[in-house]
Amino acid sequence: MSVSKPAHDVLNPTPDYLAFWRERHVCTLTTPRPDGTPHVVPVGVTYDPEAGLARVISNKHSKKVRNVLEAPGGAARVAVCQMEGRRWATLEGRAVVRSDEASVAEAVARYAERYGRTPSPNPDRVVLEITLDRAMGRA
Repeated sequence: MSVSKPAHDVLNPTPDYLAFWRERHVCTLTTPRPDGTPHVVPVGVTYDPEAGLARVISNKHSKKVRNVLEAPGGAARVAVCQMEGRRWATLEGRAVVRSDEASVAEAVARYAERYGRTPSPNPDRVVLEITLDRAMGRA
């Protein structure tokens, strides 16, 4: 028997769902390769429900960044996910690559807040900014 997965409002998540996204967890990011197959990698993710965004910092030369840039229009449908025991949460949306200083600084600051450490400076750092349109999970 199939059990439906509860949907969440990306702009107004439940307190438990939001709290789960504020805990320190390694997440996964799934991007589509040019041939359509999924590319899944471990990442750190921050969730900003007020803006309807999730952010992933990365090196501009990474495969995940290339996958987004190579998607039609330079935007790709992606998913980020985290789990712990029976709790899990997935956020989905359209990712674009941002390289401007303000966007990268915002993403780094949010990463430092969630993960308790500031990443080393990296002149090749960019941010995958995901405009969210779906959230699901059991948190």
